[in-house]
Amino acid sequence: MPVTLYDDGSHRCLMFTDLVDDSGASDAVQANQFLIVDGDTGAILDPGGNLAYNELYLTMTRHFAPHKLSAILASHADPDIIASLDRWTTSTQASIYVSKVWERFVPHFCKPGKTTGRIVGIPDAGLRIRIGRNEVWALPAHFLHAEGNFQFWDPVSKILFSGDLGVSMVSGSVARAPVESLAELMPSMAAFHQRYMASNKVLRLWADMVADLPIAMMVPQHGAPLAGPAVKEFIAWVRGLACGVDLMGPAHYRLPA
Repeated sequence: MPVTLYDDGSHRCLMFTDLVDDSGASDAVQANQFLIVDGDTGAILDPGGNLAYNELYLTMTRHFAPHKLSAILASHADPDIIASLDRWTTSTQASIYVSKVWERFVPHFCKPGKTTGRIVGIPDAGLRIRIGRNEVWALPAHFLHAEGNFQFWDPVSKILFSGDLGVSMVSGSVARAPVESLAELMPSMAAFHQRYMASNKVLRLWADMVADLPIAMMVPQHGAPLAGPAVKEFIAWVRGLACGVDLMGPAHYRLPA
């Protein structure tokens, strides 16, 4: 069953946390998928790979008709984000929004011609995307971790769908519950950010961008949502985090023994 992150009767945000078997049988990382519904229109965010497609499609039909989707929003082009694109282009007529950096790469997930005329390349500066009567904002998050990377902020719910920023490596069942203290997630969060985020410079630029943005909840593509005080705690933490190229040195660039 999905987790309802927001519902005011006409605008809903749903999160799916447990569609990929993370018990070890599939050897796949836990991943979240998201559905935003505004009136009779919807958008699916980071729909995932083929491991998630069947369950996501079937579960979603209980809450929203997939053929009414107007947009597929992809934070970047990793397999766990959008490898199921070939099947979504068959089952919906939705436009595909992805960074212009990946605009000519994502068709490789599909049979020839299936993405023709359907991909909207998001410019580096971001974009306001109409979903029903409202908008979802694509916010620049380049190199966090992909070269062309976006987060999606929903001004109605004030949820920031943050992609790989804010990730905690926990199970799908744990990911269902928002966390209000960053300390609870730090053991499952720190190593991921040190490896997958490019540098402290881009983290500080991101933190400056979102510092005054009203964020009720920050929801990553892996792990548990951050809510309440945990949002500000996370922004403060990444401002000072050394990561990525900051941590690289000669010992990391040696010929193998």
